[in-house]
Amino acid sequence: VQLQASGGGLVQAGDSLRLSCTASGRTFRAYTMGWFRQAPGKEREFVAAIGWSGGSTPSYADSVKGRFTISRDNAKNTVFLEMNSLKPEDTAVYYCAGQWRGITHTPERYMYWGQGTLVTVSS
Repeated sequence: VQLQASGGGLVQAGDSLRLSCTASGRTFRAYTMGWFRQAPGKEREFVAAIGWSGGSTPSYADSVKGRFTISRDNAKNTVFLEMNSLKPEDTAVYYCAGQWRGITHTPERYMYWGQGTLVTVSS
């Protein structure tokens, strides 16, 4: 499985941005998909995750809850991260990831990773 993330860029505080992650392979719909981010000098941290089933409840980091929304389109093998009310502290490289099990915030549990897309939020 290969993951390709896109949609990053330079925005101002308060702006919105939508990240996309497209997966190869026919089993995408079976994966739990997550978004993580890594700011310079910091460890990779969980942002959001969504289960394979459309009926599952997504999970969010407290720092993005109410501002970010994760969704998926299994027909297009794509997972999205809609980011609103962006803050300078959201600046990071954002990675999408996939794994076979249920929703988890632990990056080591994810088997497949995209290459990352840079989001820079200026104040």
